[in-house]
Amino acid sequence: MTTLTKAPTWYWIVSAIALIWNGLGVMAYITQVMMTPEALAILPEAERALYNDFPAWYTGAFAIAVFGGALGSLALLLRKASAYLLFIISFIGLAVQMYYNLVISTAMDVYGPEDLIMPIMVAAFGIGFIFLAKSAKAKGWIG
Repeated sequence: MTTLTKAPTWYWIVSAIALIWNGLGVMAYITQVMMTPEALAILPEAERALYNDFPAWYTGAFAIAVFGGALGSLALLLRKASAYLLFIISFIGLAVQMYYNLVISTAMDVYGPEDLIMPIMVAAFGIGFIFLAKSAKAKGWIG
């Protein structure tokens, strides 16, 4: 059995923020996949076309990104070393999702370059959570 060292207060705060952040991602995913035809019809035509064109692998990557991040955050709070792997898996899902949004789809044409702010923030948080989990494991806060 691994003996864990006491994690500092900021670790718990950041871990809770990670869970909230990734919970928002889960909510965004559920909103997207549960969108009714009526809600879809309200969107401008260009956005509606984007939603209708999402391939299954994109939706799967989105699910992996958000659920992996939420599980990684929960693992941080439970002091489980699996947080590191879960955040890496989440980031891979995010990278696939971002590749589709930025390279394959017409999302940049529809939303414009200002739409880059959120993907950059999401990627920065994802990388930060990976490093947090790696550091927490090295310091014995998770095991």
